[in-house]
Amino acid sequence: MLEARRSGSRRLLVCLPTGAGKTVIFSHLAQLARRQVLVLAHREELLSQARAKLQQALQGTAVVALERAAERGAHDAKVLVCSIRSLHEQRLAEVIRGRNVGLVIYDECHHAAAEDNLRVLRQIGVFEPGWPGTLLGFTATTARGDGKGLDEVFERIVYSRTLPDLIDAGYLSKLRGFRISTAADLTRLSAAGADFRDEELACAVDIEERNALVARSIQELARDRRTIAFCVTVNHARNLCRSLNVLGVPAGVVHGEMPSEQRARALADFRAGTTHVLCNVAVLTEGFDDPGVSCIAMARPTRSEGLYAQCVGRGTRQSPGKKDCLILDFVDLSELSLCTLPSLFGVPRELDLQGEDVSEARRVWLQISFDRPGFELEAGALTLPEIQQRAASFDPLTLEANQDVRAISANAWFSLGRHGLGLHFERRPGSTSEVVILQRTARGKRWEVSLDGKAKDRFSSIEAAVEAVDYEIARMGARALASAREEASWRRAPGSSSQAPADSLRLAVWRRVFGNEPRKA
Repeated sequence: MLEARRSGSRRLLVCLPTGAGKTVIFSHLAQLARRQVLVLAHREELLSQARAKLQQALQGTAVVALERAAERGAHDAKVLVCSIRSLHEQRLAEVIRGRNVGLVIYDECHHAAAEDNLRVLRQIGVFEPGWPGTLLGFTATTARGDGKGLDEVFERIVYSRTLPDLIDAGYLSKLRGFRISTAADLTRLSAAGADFRDEELACAVDIEERNALVARSIQELARDRRTIAFCVTVNHARNLCRSLNVLGVPAGVVHGEMPSEQRARALADFRAGTTHVLCNVAVLTEGFDDPGVSCIAMARPTRSEGLYAQCVGRGTRQSPGKKDCLILDFVDLSELSLCTLPSLFGVPRELDLQGEDVSEARRVWLQISFDRPGFELEAGALTLPEIQQRAASFDPLTLEANQDVRAISANAWFSLGRHGLGLHFERRPGSTSEVVILQRTARGKRWEVSLDGKAKDRFSSIEAAVEAVDYEIARMGARALASAREEASWRRAPGSSSQAPADSLRLAVWRRVFGNEPRKA
């Protein structure tokens, strides 16, 4: 961060997973600051935690004050922890008047792109060319539910570590997972936006049968683990809580609409062990610090990786006697991609871990991807041993071009998986040419056609690219066209190896495409 500031950048972002010690880090930076520090936070829990960590770091050498509701911070405080919701225009003007602020720390800064939060930052002056301070944002996710980016607020990410990184390094708890399929139907829910609409989602999942399944799964799989269950709405949380209580599992409810005293009591009961499961709605996704949590029940399906990561993060902190954290994914019927523990780690989302360590599954999957380039899975729940068995028998030569391509072309196009297609033909006897169609971008003319290693043109659809290549080969004459067919004799002519020449050429393309090897001239 200091290096980035010296290079001229003033609005910096640190992205670390939950439990990585973001509050400890910015407390240390506040200790190093020569001028006054503003800390911006959203939730009551974040304000209290930030102040406590800052007081611990500063060890009584400087004043740490709060600015929230009716509480006003001392003007000479070294660090002022502010509720950003309390900073209306007049109050913020009073806060910064006469203060020599050199560092503004924004906790959970993925909220920064919201208009009122931008208003606070503008009034502080962070976007002014001559502003002499530093804005430093901390977040576990740069993704927002509304799809807005943070690039209009922050200039660069100065430090980032992933959840798998910190688990592998031993800083966070290992994660194990179970996949529990439900009969709830999400297929009719709106696909617009980055995630489901809460009202629609609640109607689909807050049903007696599903709540009973979730409750039984927690009872059987979590056992004596302190568990946080993430729900969609307040009614959903209450109904799930009742289902747990019916089974004899002590459970409580916490949500944002509760009075602060009642919410504090519910959290205290959970920490004390009076309740074993806490059914919550949009309260514990940020700022909740309880290392003893060892099970997360995702009763709320989501398409948002950022939201999912924040939920899972509530169980990643280490604690004496805690070996790992169990993640229960409740997977409903959906044609959309639902986030699961495997997908968070870059493993196929359909993987059923069956209680195994997701980091080990990730290691195995990365090895399969390295050893079997192009290996892909069809939809459907699979265990890790089943994936390993399929990978062991994977042969890229058995893959066919998709049905749409076969419908418009009689040539011997072969599949390169999701990356594209390939074709070999002879311009003249004994001289083989290679055509490769590869996806280069996500939009527009994304399919690039290369002939013998040289890019020729781009097309919006793979079918248009195939038709263009077929047309050009036909223009080369009947001999070239015949050599492009699957039945061409050169494809099966005996060679120096046991493989037919066409198969050897196809494998060479596979290795080059999936291993980024240069094409030999």
